[in-house]
Amino acid sequence: MDRGEIAFYISLELLIALLSVAGNVLVCWAVSLNSNLQSITNYFVVSLAAADVAVGLLAIPFAIVISTGFCSYFHGCLFIACFVLVLTQSSIFSLLAIAVDRYIAIKIPLRYNSLVTNQKAKAIIYLCWILSFIIGLTPMLGWHMPNTNTTNSSCPPGLTECLFESVVTMDYMVYFNFFVCVLPPLVIMLVIYVRIFMAARRQL
Repeated sequence: MDRGEIAFYISLELLIALLSVAGNVLVCWAVSLNSNLQSITNYFVVSLAAADVAVGLLAIPFAIVISTGFCSYFHGCLFIACFVLVLTQSSIFSLLAIAVDRYIAIKIPLRYNSLVTNQKAKAIIYLCWILSFIIGLTPMLGWHMPNTNTTNSSCPPGLTECLFESVVTMDYMVYFNFFVCVLPPLVIMLVIYVRIFMAARRQL
């Protein structure tokens, strides 16, 4: 990309980040101020909003930085890439938790209060975040591109050009991250919302 395209890309990403942070901070603020909004469902919504605030504050700036190919220590670059994965995964899990919560509320409303309690909801939120960190930080444990530390035309010895594909392997991204951690939640959400839609149609 030339400088104009890079500037446009960065400006667009920063605008998305700003809107994401502003909108989701308002969601968290509204729930904290209004006791009527402090329901179990909104616990999951606040968890999603918190994840999206973190995406706007951290993941998008990190994604911009890692797309520029700046010179960095290998493991520093790898950590930035992994942290982006953590935050995006937490958003996916939060969306899944909201979908499951709504499915239970609509399909078996009489058992909802006994099945979905405050303690269970908080435990699920903690679990979503813990799993997100485990999944996102897995490359830090060794499943990453080899650290060759070779000198190239732009970086001094000991540093590497920091690009996502230069530190994270496609095996991890495709076979583990996508097929195991991203695609199944998306398919489950699709099935859940189709069934919710069908249940709503029957009641019309």
